[in-house]
Amino acid sequence: MKLQLCRKIVHVNFRWCILDRVSIFREFFRFIWDRFLVCSIGKPAARYRRLPSGAISPPPEVLEGVMVADNPTSTSCNVYETDADLVSLKISLLGDCQIGKTSFMSKYVGDEQEDRYLQMAGVNLMDKTLIVQGARISFSIWDVGGDHSSIDHVPIACKDAVAILFMFDLTSRCTLNSVIGWYSQARKWNQTAIPILIGTKFDDFVRLPPDLQWTIITQARAYAKAMKATLFFSSATHNINVNKIFKFILAKLFNLPWKVERNLNIGEPIIDY
Repeated sequence: MKLQLCRKIVHVNFRWCILDRVSIFREFFRFIWDRFLVCSIGKPAARYRRLPSGAISPPPEVLEGVMVADNPTSTSCNVYETDADLVSLKISLLGDCQIGKTSFMSKYVGDEQEDRYLQMAGVNLMDKTLIVQGARISFSIWDVGGDHSSIDHVPIACKDAVAILFMFDLTSRCTLNSVIGWYSQARKWNQTAIPILIGTKFDDFVRLPPDLQWTIITQARAYAKAMKATLFFSSATHNINVNKIFKFILAKLFNLPWKVERNLNIGEPIIDY
C-alpha cells in the first residue's frame, strides 16, 4: 500500500516537473515572439478621427469659432510619452517665385520654430504643433520653390497632403494665371486634398486702383470656382487671414464649427467659398 502511494506521489511530482519546464519554455518563446512583433510592426500609425464637440475647457486662443491653442514648446505637451496620439497633417504650398509663400509660412509657424526649419533644394519644410480640443495636431508644411527646376518636387510635396494652398501675388496677374498650371500638376499626384486659393500681399493690393482690384477679384473668384477651392486674400506682413486659413483646414478635416462669413467687399480681404 505504501509502495503504491509512493509511486503515485513520484508520478505526480514528475508530471508537475515536466509541466513547470514546459511553462518556462512557453513564457520564454512568448517573450521572444512579442519582441519580434514590436520590432516588425513599430509604433501604431495615427489615424484621423472626428474631434469631440462636447464641453472641454477652451484653450487660450479662440478665433472665428475654431478653438486652437498654439503649443510648439509648452510643457503641456510633455505629458505625452509617445506620438501615438499625434495626428500629423501635411500641407503643401504651390505658386510662382517671389509671391510670399515662405513669408506666409514663417508668419504662421512663428519665430519660435526657426530651429525646426529645414531647407532643401527646391523645398522648404516647417512644422507646427497645436492643441485642438484636447487633441494634438502637427502641421507639416511643404513650401515648393516657384522656379521651373522645382516642378520635380511637386509629386513628393503633394503626395499624402490633406490640403494644397495655391498661392499668387495679388499685385501680379501673371502669378494668378500660373495657378492653373500649378493646379494641374498637383492634381496628377493628389486628387483628394482640400484646394485653397490664396492671394498674398493684400497690403499692397489695396493701393491699386479700384477698377484693377475688381478685375483681379473677378478673375480670382472665377479660378477658385473652377478649382472648387476656397478663396482667401492674405498678408503675411500684417497677419491678415494667415491663421484663419489653417483654422479653416482644421474645420474642414474634423467637422469643427466654422463661423467666418464670406467677404466680397472691395478694399477688404476677400473670403469666398
